[in-house]
Amino acid sequence: MDPTKIVEALRATLVADQQRQAEEYLKQVNKIIGFTPQLLQIVMSENLEMPVRQAGAIFLKNTVVNHWDEDEKNFMIHENDKQIIRENLIQAIIAAANPVRVQLSVCVTTIVKSDYPGRWTGFVEKILTYLTSDQPNTWLGSLLCLYQLVKFYEYKKSEERKSLNEAMFHFLPVIQNMLAGLFADQSELSVTIQKQILKIFFAFTQVWLPMDILTKEIFAIWMRMVCQLADRPVPLECNQVDEDDRSDLIWWKCRKWALHILTRVFERYGSPGSVSKEYSKFAEWYIKTFSEITLEVMLRILDKYRSKEYVSPRVLQLTLNYLTHAVAHAVSWKVIRPHIQIIIQDIVFPLMCHSEEDEEMWQNDPVEYIRVKYDVYEEFFHPATAAQSLLHDVVSKRKDVLEKTMAFVMSVLVSQNVDPRQKSGALQMVGSLAEILLNKKVYKDQAEVMLIQYVVPELGSQLGYMRSRACWVLHSYSEVKFKNPSNLQVILESLVSILSNDGELPVKIEAAIGLQMMLAEQESAKEIIQPRVQKIIVELLNLIRETENDDLTSVLQKIVCVYSEEITPLAVEITSHLAQTFAKVIDSVESDSNEDKSITLMGILNTLETICSVMEEEKEVLKHIEGVVMNVIVYIIQHDVSEFFEEMFTLIYSLTSSQITPKMWGVLSLLYDAFQRDNIECFSEVMPCLHNYVTVDPGAFLADPKWLEIIFNMCKMVLNSESGEDNEVHAAKLLEVILLQFKGLIDNVVPLVVQLILHRLFREIKTTELRTMCLQVVIAALYYNPVMLLNLLNCTPVPNSNASITGHFLKQWLNDSDCFLGLHDRKMFVLGLCTILNLPNGTRPPELNEIAKDVLPSLILVFKGLKRAYESRLKEEEEEEADNGGEVEDNEVEDDEDVIDNEGDEYMRHLEKAAKADDAEDDSDDDEYEDDDCEETALEGYETLLDKDDCPVEEYQIFKAVMESLQHSDINLYQFLTSCLTEEQKKEIDEIFRLAEQKRAAAESKRIEQAGGYNFKNVQIPTSFCFGGAQ
Repeated sequence: MDPTKIVEALRATLVADQQRQAEEYLKQVNKIIGFTPQLLQIVMSENLEMPVRQAGAIFLKNTVVNHWDEDEKNFMIHENDKQIIRENLIQAIIAAANPVRVQLSVCVTTIVKSDYPGRWTGFVEKILTYLTSDQPNTWLGSLLCLYQLVKFYEYKKSEERKSLNEAMFHFLPVIQNMLAGLFADQSELSVTIQKQILKIFFAFTQVWLPMDILTKEIFAIWMRMVCQLADRPVPLECNQVDEDDRSDLIWWKCRKWALHILTRVFERYGSPGSVSKEYSKFAEWYIKTFSEITLEVMLRILDKYRSKEYVSPRVLQLTLNYLTHAVAHAVSWKVIRPHIQIIIQDIVFPLMCHSEEDEEMWQNDPVEYIRVKYDVYEEFFHPATAAQSLLHDVVSKRKDVLEKTMAFVMSVLVSQNVDPRQKSGALQMVGSLAEILLNKKVYKDQAEVMLIQYVVPELGSQLGYMRSRACWVLHSYSEVKFKNPSNLQVILESLVSILSNDGELPVKIEAAIGLQMMLAEQESAKEIIQPRVQKIIVELLNLIRETENDDLTSVLQKIVCVYSEEITPLAVEITSHLAQTFAKVIDSVESDSNEDKSITLMGILNTLETICSVMEEEKEVLKHIEGVVMNVIVYIIQHDVSEFFEEMFTLIYSLTSSQITPKMWGVLSLLYDAFQRDNIECFSEVMPCLHNYVTVDPGAFLADPKWLEIIFNMCKMVLNSESGEDNEVHAAKLLEVILLQFKGLIDNVVPLVVQLILHRLFREIKTTELRTMCLQVVIAALYYNPVMLLNLLNCTPVPNSNASITGHFLKQWLNDSDCFLGLHDRKMFVLGLCTILNLPNGTRPPELNEIAKDVLPSLILVFKGLKRAYESRLKEEEEEEADNGGEVEDNEVEDDEDVIDNEGDEYMRHLEKAAKADDAEDDSDDDEYEDDDCEETALEGYETLLDKDDCPVEEYQIFKAVMESLQHSDINLYQFLTSCLTEEQKKEIDEIFRLAEQKRAAAESKRIEQAGGYNFKNVQIPTSFCFGGAQ
């Protein structure tokens, strides 16, 4: 292999018109044995220019990531080449420049995942050798390799980290000594190494704290070093760098990682009452040992910020987060309490104010301001969000803090000459404390006055950010009970006016969200806003198109739901506008690869679905809407935009819930085409749509054979694939629905369904859900036509046996009687056995005799479950009617008390229980079954004809009728079934019969009542029944 050609190809990838041809050449030669090691050698050649080496590193990374492990679709790197890479990769990373080193580190991650510890036996030893050498230039690369190892195990279960723990037992003392030795050296390389050590320690301890390795003594040494690094000032020359770039300096990054460790350790292992049981003692020790030292560091950082010295945003955010956790504990609160009012007034308050950066973005790029403000990820890491969380927690958990804070806030609001930005901060504090204030009577009673006196006037401010802030406060207080209706009217009319007439986009958005919240919380708001609904909708549609803000789609959905009648004339226009906006946004996503817009697109699709649902009864309007929405659906399917499949399926479901037009039948063909393009995994998501196609218009479904063929083929593809048992359960359920929906109408399809299901039953099945569902399909076929089913079973041998499958099926059916859950499944169990028992003598399968003694005990078990399921459904219906309102509990505690996080404690117990359950076998005995399985199953949402309220097929009455018929027509079978029953079981059969008679009487009464007359009769119910001649 000529390395010169490889170098030329890599160089050509950097030239636009040569790139494609060069990449094709590299893809061809990378399959040749020896290519990968040759590529690594080229990457490390100092004689080549860096762009070529970097291009080689990227291609090497992609080759290792895609071809290190065996894959059906890709070739695998030869083992000889792998060995060469494993032997030289660590040295290559040590010697590489940073742009190349980053790519090679990804290779380490891939190889560790596949080969460590088995085939990469010298990996740990080689890193340890370099880390213990006296050559500092080998340390950073070695630490990067170690970091990849730790990252691979970071989220593994504790018992899966044995190999890592064994390695870290040797590494921790080495990197601890290295960190201590480098502390005084603040050169860029030294601090980079220190930062890398901190990242390793963080990844190692983020999820688990191995206390056998990190003993209290060793842990204490680490914590003191981490505190020193968090507290260490950055070099003075860092202040010469522009503020916008300072946070990227390695010195601030090092402090950030130190604070990451302190915050994470405190949150996960050091907070008594909020940690899992295994860390309870450690938490008590930690908070007593380290509260003072860590909080002193935090307070010094905050004091620097208070003194107008630069503190990077992430360092400030993590510091405030630490204090938020600390205020709940008496030990740490004791340290914080003397400083809390200063922190609130001089740190939290300024962070709440509209800043210079905010104003610059507001004026120069209001759309970007909106994007950043409503971006949850960016907001989560912003110091202002951390300040708001600290404020909320401390005023809700510690006495007297709220009163002093509100006194400060009011002093700002009432001041005549206050800076408007300070007033914006005060309003932000008022809004962020709304939940707390509205649950304290003294503030709740004054909330309306406060809004009218201090917030509503700012809606007319000359400053856009003040109008925006006032709108935000109003939506935060949307739950206020207005004593004066005119005040609510003033607020609502002001919000509508701002939405319609304000010239600044961020203000209009806050006004729109304010209207949404008021509509949700204020009953009279609907009537007040009603005359302006059409104008509001027009403004919302324009705003959505202009800003692509997903919060606005939620506002529009609320308006559509509340004013369904009013929007009818506009429904087609709204839908068209949204469809056009969808096309505009998705085109921009394709051109810019802007993933942030995906949420907006999902919001548009959800709003379209809401309109379709609301317009369901307006057939003529829905017909026009459907034509518009079809364009969106077709685009998603034809372009295979799987990211939006879930929302598209919901949209299709809405459009097929009450009727299916010719256009929507065409969508089924498109779905089938998409399904065949490797989209089998989404079957469970598309299932509601397919259920509609089968059940909403049965006549049209059967009128064209291709629709049944499509559905059957989709189910067949799933059941013959490796798409996962959840998808297979849904496919089997759909086949059952078809058999029950078209009883007597699809005789030619039944054998195909039965053969498909039997074939799946004899392959490995991991879950009882899938096995039970497959059995249920066969039961449905039995209910469809028992003679046909039994003939099919008799003609189908058990694999590797000459015996028929009938006996095997019947035994498995009864053996799994405790796995039939919910109402529908249990009803099918009963109807299936009744169907067999009701066959004429001589046509029943002879294998029935082998299981006859187990039939009634199994039915008794299932009827018990049915009774619980009916009771559970009734209870749920009653609970839905109950009103569970109430005020939030006051959580303030004394200074010397810890705040008990009951919800957090319960959550930790739940996690511990789940972890134990995950390790145990899922052995479901009858007791567990009785406790946990009374409710409906997830699949019962897919209704069949047997589940409808007016279905005449009632399982209790059918069972009673069959047993009474057998007693007279086939006494031998009757005695065979009942002769082994215990006295207790006989009483349970009596109870089933009694319930059957009750249900018959209730049905008769309902029939008479619906006919217009009702006569009460005394019904004599037998108190006992004769079983097998027993007296």
